[in-house]
Amino acid sequence: MDAEELRALQAPLKDRYRAEPGAALATLKARGSLAEAGIACKVETGRALVTAGLHPATGGGGLEACSGDMLLEALVACAGVTLKAVATAIGVELRDAEIRVEGDLDFRGTLGVDREAPVGFRAIRLAFDLDTDAPAEQLDQLMKLTERYCVVYQTLRRGPELSTTLARVTAE
Repeated sequence: MDAEELRALQAPLKDRYRAEPGAALATLKARGSLAEAGIACKVETGRALVTAGLHPATGGGGLEACSGDMLLEALVACAGVTLKAVATAIGVELRDAEIRVEGDLDFRGTLGVDREAPVGFRAIRLAFDLDTDAPAEQLDQLMKLTERYCVVYQTLRRGPELSTTLARVTAE
């Protein structure tokens, strides 16, 4: 896909969202259920069923996906798609790109070993290795726009309002 094809694809959507801002609002959903065996949750991805379980550092066997890994994978996926879309839109030719992410966890927090240890990532580093001849100023623009428009990056960066609910249901 080139920049013209991308613009043609997105133009009607952008026009509609300018005219009807409410049409741009969407609620994305994810769903899971507890696995019958082990400490695991079956997550419906829309493409396949993924079973998430404990990370080996918390007692998991390593056969199930780790939700922390899945979070980082979501960041890589979103950043990669956004990078490619932005590069296409601004005319940066990428022969190849590798997107890497690392996140630092202190498992003492999630295991309740140390109340002072944080639960969750304390640092996440996103890196791009690009094979391109684009000049530095174009690459600066590419990074700035990729950061700006990557949904997962911005969600993690801003920390959205979170809430939980609990409902008691009875099996029939």
